[in-house]
Amino acid sequence: MNLKILCFVLILIVIASSGVCSAQIIARDKAKSVESPNVAGTKSTAAYAELLLRKTELQADLESLILEYTEEYPKVKEIRFTLGLIQKESDRMFSVKFSDASKFTLALGKLIVRKIELEIDLWGLLKNYNDGHPDVKRAKRKVEIYESAIREILG
Repeated sequence: MNLKILCFVLILIVIASSGVCSAQIIARDKAKSVESPNVAGTKSTAAYAELLLRKTELQADLESLILEYTEEYPKVKEIRFTLGLIQKESDRMFSVKFSDASKFTLALGKLIVRKIELEIDLWGLLKNYNDGHPDVKRAKRKVEIYESAIREILG
């Protein structure tokens, strides 16, 4: 008889504690899912969609490469670097006021993606050449031109 009561009490404790844990998990997930108006507004723009498309393509490529290669493989390093740049640009977009979200057009998204591609080219050149090399100077200038255009749109 005592064994049945003990089992029953243990079952009640497990059920009660799992309910508390579930409630805590749900509350935590709800808190995470609440986005600021800046983030929510930005995520609904064409520019963010363009950036997200590129990020998704890269993540898919990375997943396939990771199956065969290590983190030291040059293409894996390049993709990780690119994803870092995309994250930096996403954070930059999220910091813009919600009222300015109308600036996030497809054209801006394409400018950002192209600037990231140019930054990757520059990164590759800097592995082999110093800052004074003509190819490095040209690559830096291209990045600056795109950055200037982006700043002109974002104000």
